[in-house]
Amino acid sequence: MTTPDLAPLLAGTQRSLDEIGEPLSATTFVVVDLETTGGSPETSAITEIGAVKTCGGEVVGEFQTLVDPGGPIPPMIIALTGITDAMVMAAPRIEQVLPAFLEFLGDAVLVAHNARFDVGFLKAACRAHQYAWPGNEAVDTLVLARRATTKEEAPNKKLGTLARVFGTQVTPNHRALEDARATSEVLHGMLERLARFGITHREDLDSLRNPMPESLRKKATLADKVPSKPGVYVFRGPRGERLYVGTSKNLRSRVKSYFTRGEQRRQIREMLELAVDVDTLVCATEIEANVREVRLIEEHRPRYNRRSARPERTPWVKLTVEPYPRLAVSRSIAGADAALGPMRGAGDARAAIEVLQTALSLRTCTTRLPIVPRPHARACLLKDLGQCSAPCVRGEEADYSSAVDSAVAAMNGDPSPVVDALSAEIAAHAERLDFERAAELRDGVSALIEASMRSQRLASLRRVSLVAARAQGDGWDLVSVTDGLLAGSEHVTEGVWEAADRLRNRWSTLDVAEPLIEEQEMLARWLERPGTRLLHIDGDWSQPIAGAGRHASWVQARRDDHASVVNTRGATSGY
Repeated sequence: MTTPDLAPLLAGTQRSLDEIGEPLSATTFVVVDLETTGGSPETSAITEIGAVKTCGGEVVGEFQTLVDPGGPIPPMIIALTGITDAMVMAAPRIEQVLPAFLEFLGDAVLVAHNARFDVGFLKAACRAHQYAWPGNEAVDTLVLARRATTKEEAPNKKLGTLARVFGTQVTPNHRALEDARATSEVLHGMLERLARFGITHREDLDSLRNPMPESLRKKATLADKVPSKPGVYVFRGPRGERLYVGTSKNLRSRVKSYFTRGEQRRQIREMLELAVDVDTLVCATEIEANVREVRLIEEHRPRYNRRSARPERTPWVKLTVEPYPRLAVSRSIAGADAALGPMRGAGDARAAIEVLQTALSLRTCTTRLPIVPRPHARACLLKDLGQCSAPCVRGEEADYSSAVDSAVAAMNGDPSPVVDALSAEIAAHAERLDFERAAELRDGVSALIEASMRSQRLASLRRVSLVAARAQGDGWDLVSVTDGLLAGSEHVTEGVWEAADRLRNRWSTLDVAEPLIEEQEMLARWLERPGTRLLHIDGDWSQPIAGAGRHASWVQARRDDHASVVNTRGATSGY
């Protein structure tokens, strides 16, 4: 498939630097070195950070500070680095240093000698003090040295040895800034050597860390016809079959990276071996690319997309269609009188069923019951406990229809009666110190509320047609949605209202299909983000005041509780 954006390339027009990737001469590197009290971030602390920022081989900035490790420095470390307890006594703690260092790092490529050590300490410090690790691309000069130097000239690849090989002006001395300066000189010396072997662009660096087989590296030419624009890419096999679908902000760079960055996933390696061509679909906005990806995967089920093996099969809770309906988890709600969902998962669906059964005395048995009870039918223990109206033995006398009506109202509208009934029971369990059962019921109520909120939220989106805009980069992203479906999008730097009118005019020409739940969720999240502005709307985009949203605090309490458990486990295990 050839897109219009490929025409100049296919006609032989010279490509710009943006189209062939970022040259190393334009790449910003931040070379970092740490001094620490020991070899493990779990038992040791940072005592000094030094960093050098370079671009085009020129130093554009430096960062250096001593750090108070919060404890004594071992004598062996003092002898090695010369950093004493007295030197760090007045130094800032690492939590005070991290914001300034992360700002200095920015989006540069992070470089270190034996990067696993330095990056490991920095990541551990960020985790310990709730700073987000930026995830910059990292380059290890120790790994590069194995490709750029021979065993004879640098037998051990230590920084001091490499500094001698490349004749650095700075001699490493186990002080952070001096070692970072030496590492920076070594880095640029190695990059000069590696340029002779075709390592000239940022995208090429990963091929040194994770070498690709020659058979795959040769396929990097598939990226030559791909535009450097955002959109969707599709790898095709020898019979034209779609193997894999993905999205990227820079299609050319992403496609090329598959063949140069040492892909480690076995399934994707297998896919690349089969790939003979790549199609691209340029998209105006990121949300359009994401939606088109989901649609293509759902339509074609490419064998190497994980979602193809487990397609969208969203669980719902529904009332079965029979004389005495019961609640069941279902992947299809066709013909159901009431349905709750989409649920986050089958576990949430079962938890919601339990609280509905508990609060409304719905039957739990799975037997299909006749209208008139069978002779000699016997009720289960729930009848004696008052937790089921027992239509199995009482038939129409059980007034089971009132329980069903209450379930329909809770599932399709306001779950407040269920929430109120369970609140008292949860409090009673907590008072008896039965916290496990209280938490189970709390999670069930939360699952019910969250599913009802999602249902009302997405139902509202399906009732309207709208055009919305949000500032993005040098202009505005405009998105058109109708009946819960992406109808179109544009990115403009001027003429916002003209673009909005164009998108609105497409509403009447669309052959609207049934949108995927995942697509609806994507669109809802995009529209609800701060800064989104509505330009055109037809219909009421709203949710009921007396709906599930007024109980949202239950959902947040559950999330906070689960997050605290995860954090506690992480702290205990050292992650």
